[in-house]
Amino acid sequence: MTVNLFSYGTLQDKPVQLSLFGRELQGKPDYIVGYKLSQIEITDPEVLATSGLTHHPILLYSGDENDAIKGMVFRITQQDLIQADEYETSDYKRIRVPLKSGDEAWVYIDAKDKMG
Repeated sequence: MTVNLFSYGTLQDKPVQLSLFGRELQGKPDYIVGYKLSQIEITDPEVLATSGLTHHPILLYSGDENDAIKGMVFRITQQDLIQADEYETSDYKRIRVPLKSGDEAWVYIDAKDKMG
């Protein structure tokens, strides 16, 4: 079984994909509506080593239809989704959201976000 995963950050990077999934993912562009993009400092040594970045993007729910974040939708396996869950720090939570295209996808947002 496969699922959609919407990525707006480091999961789009080829080195991160190769490290997590052992392959480069093929996706299609789409948008998530009603969220704003922010940055979060990453302190997890494994994630820092994988991404090479000290700050990662993070989504915050705004509820404003004018807020749209561009990203990529990847069709991945359940096992891939588990690996993505392990990569994301406790600062993130995974939720299912509608996309601008009409598709639905899993996405990682700010774990403190009560609205998302």
